[in-house]
Amino acid sequence: MSEPLRIDVWSDVVCPWCYIGKRNLEAGIRDFTGGNEGVAVAVEFHSFQLDPTAPEHFDGSAAEYLAKHVGTDVESARQMQRQVSRVAAAVGLHYDFDNLKPANTHKAHQLLHLAKAHGRQAEVKEALMRAHFVEGRHVGDVDELVEIGSSAGLPAEEITSALERQTYSEAVRADQELAARIGIRGVPFFVVDGRYGISGAQRPEVFTQTLQRALAERADAPRGSE
Repeated sequence: MSEPLRIDVWSDVVCPWCYIGKRNLEAGIRDFTGGNEGVAVAVEFHSFQLDPTAPEHFDGSAAEYLAKHVGTDVESARQMQRQVSRVAAAVGLHYDFDNLKPANTHKAHQLLHLAKAHGRQAEVKEALMRAHFVEGRHVGDVDELVEIGSSAGLPAEEITSALERQTYSEAVRADQELAARIGIRGVPFFVVDGRYGISGAQRPEVFTQTLQRALAERADAPRGSE
C-alpha cells in the first residue's frame, strides 16, 4: 500500500479525556501495525477548544475553574477529576490536578500548527499535554510555550515570532470551523481514513478494528479508486 492509512484527530491539549484517548489510539496503532507488516498509519492533530472564551490566566484552582465551566460545585468538580485520574492512571498517565493551571489554548494550537510545518506535531502534542496534566505548567503562556516547543525540537525564535505575529491563528479557526461542519461537538474525535468516525477515548481495540476495516476496504476497492 503506497499511501498510509490516515487518522485525523480533533482534541484540546487541556482535555483530560483527549490525553487518555491519545494513549489508547497509540496502543491501537501499535497492535494494528504489529499485525500488518509494511502498513503505515499517519496521524494529524486538529485544533478544538473546549472553552474558546477561557481567560489567559485564571486566578483559582483547576477544580474551581471546572466547577464554573460546567456549572457545578467545587467538590463535585473534584470528584470528576478523581474519576478521570483513575482512568488516566490505568493507561500510564498520572494527572496532577492540584497543580494544574487552567489556560486558554488558542496559542497552544497555533504552536501545534507550527510543529506540523516542521514535522514535529506528534512530539509537540505530547509535550503540551504532559506539561499541562503532569508537570503543572501554563500552556497558555508564551514563555512556557517557547520552552515546551523548543524542548520538542522547534526553533525557539520561530516559536516566538509565530506566536507574536499570530501566524497560525487562522489555521486554528479553520480546524474549528471544519469540526463544526462535519458535526463534531465534543472531543476527542477521530476520523479514520476519511471514512469512520470514532467519538471519545475508546479502548485500543476499537482503533485496531477500525484500522483493519479501513485496510480491508482499501484492498477491496477497484484499482485507481482510492
